Amino acid sequence: MFWTIPTLMTWTRIVAIPLIVGVFYAPLDLGTRNWLATVMFVLFAATDWLDGYLARKLNQTSSFGAFLDPVADKFLVCASLLVLVHLQRADVFVALIIIGREIAISALREWMAQIGASKSVAVHMLGKVKTTVQMVAIPFLLYDGQLFGLIDTGVWGTWLIWISAVLTVWSMVYYLQKALPEIRARVQ
Repeated sequence: MFWTIPTLMTWTRIVAIPLIVGVFYAPLDLGTRNWLATVMFVLFAATDWLDGYLARKLNQTSSFGAFLDPVADKFLVCASLLVLVHLQRADVFVALIIIGREIAISALREWMAQIGASKSVAVHMLGKVKTTVQMVAIPFLLYDGQLFGLIDTGVWGTWLIWISAVLTVWSMVYYLQKALPEIRARVQ
């Protein structure tokens, strides 16, 4: 199951990271870099939905794919956030909140799986909304200009990334509350 179509699409999100980062070091004007990085991020982020759809449609779901998919998402988001902090388009505090939550919840899910309680921290709609807001905010911040002459993506992206930081904390609290009964049962 390492080389199914859905898994290959997931791998593309990981391969995309140095490409997106590399755009900002290419000998191009800033507008071209912004546009290229935005298009690449959107295309690669879209594979997140598409690989899941194809895995179900082609009956190619696997435990490896289920493991790799969220890892690829987190790598793509974290790398993009670091680029945005470096470009001074995102606050380092926002990046710390989002990246810290991803590490904490990944560790929590791993531990919950080890004790046989992974269902208590299964993906919730709040986490999906958080991810959606991040996936809109990041390309807005990568683009950092006027979209269709109407939308200042820098301003909208900044608001959305802060909203995603709030949703990030909220979802982390939600997952921790769900895990707390299992944690208490194991500690006593």
